[in-house]
Amino acid sequence: MNEATQLESKFPVPLRDKFHIPTFASMGIDPHNNDELTYLCGNSLGLMPREIRQAINRELDAWASRGVEGHFNHPSATDWVDVDLPVVPLLASVVGAKESEVAIMNSLTTNLNALLVAFYRPRGKKVQILFEKGSFPSDYYAFHEQSRLQGLNPQETLLQLEPRPNEHHLRTEDILKAIDDHRDTLALVCLPGIQYYTGQWLNIGEITKHAHRYGITVGWDLAHAVGNVPLQLHDWEVDFACWCSYKYLNSGPGAMGGAFVHEAHSAHTSMPRLAGWWGNNRQRRFAMLENFEPIEGALGFRQSNPSVIDVVSIHTSLQLFQMAGGVETLRARSLQLTNFLQRLLQSSKFYGKPRGFVIITPTHHTNDHGAQLSLLFDTTDIDEISQSIRAKGLIADERRPSVIRLAPAPLYNTFQEVYRTFEILEEALTEFTAH
Repeated sequence: MNEATQLESKFPVPLRDKFHIPTFASMGIDPHNNDELTYLCGNSLGLMPREIRQAINRELDAWASRGVEGHFNHPSATDWVDVDLPVVPLLASVVGAKESEVAIMNSLTTNLNALLVAFYRPRGKKVQILFEKGSFPSDYYAFHEQSRLQGLNPQETLLQLEPRPNEHHLRTEDILKAIDDHRDTLALVCLPGIQYYTGQWLNIGEITKHAHRYGITVGWDLAHAVGNVPLQLHDWEVDFACWCSYKYLNSGPGAMGGAFVHEAHSAHTSMPRLAGWWGNNRQRRFAMLENFEPIEGALGFRQSNPSVIDVVSIHTSLQLFQMAGGVETLRARSLQLTNFLQRLLQSSKFYGKPRGFVIITPTHHTNDHGAQLSLLFDTTDIDEISQSIRAKGLIADERRPSVIRLAPAPLYNTFQEVYRTFEILEEALTEFTAH
């Protein structure tokens, strides 16, 4: 614990007091214990910023007092007709984009499907989609059905990459080779910025550049990357990307997603897309004309007016990122937290042992992982371990049959919590291996 205290002194937690931290009592574990839990589950659902309640109540008050006139005559904040626009510059800085290249809209899979309609354009032999085996199922469903919508056979168009035998994550050279080998048949490469199960951070820039050599479109699912690691989507010349905002962006369960469309595409308003009135020329949006004149940039890909409650939640959370110095600053602290957790876990008497665990997240370099470490346990009874650590005050993410994911969030987690995580796992595994 001494090292944890020293690290906390050197890399102090920036905004813990800005978040609601669940307790044993609030979580229903022990109604008489108001001590805070150790919450390392921000990769699944980030904690609630305290100021979100006030932001939401402000919009509810506006609705109550102004009704429909809140769209153009808000009593205290941005008119609802433009409510998402103040979020754009904050979001652009998080993903390394120009403001014209980003929008908040819909949800992650809805955005993925919308962007696939615009960017997956199979022609001749170039019909295949390259993605990873073991992708988040929602992505697989989207690729599968987009293929069918094009009148194609998914068994022929879906090309899945998987790790080498006895390995857990993809090698960059294998991804590049797959692109080389299938360059004549690939219409699209669409991969996760960070793989949800293993926590591997893929080399977005290199993979994108390599595929572009063959004229192949490249998109990215950034659900586990946005707000977690530094991104440079514009400079990397990514064609499109999408993400959710309820993990590291702490915007609430089911919160709105985001989309990136590189200016090389979004500047061309003639690009076919799924269209709606919120992507139309703002000056003519309420004229109810049949002529669709999309706004230049990513905003032209919006379809419906956004949920005001969702938007102010995202806005409030992104202001905290700005207050903390941005993603680059938070990344420095995140690396210290995750590296400390890694060192502790690898010192465990259960590490690499029967009925113990190993880390399957690549950790040889700082640019091959984000905050998350994925622990693979030598058991198919992960529920018992999960229930034990929860009862002891550790909230983590279980992925059956054998993985627990831990993700210290630099905005609110402390080094003392990381050390307590190690202690709880040691206690739980001591009990687990005793029978």
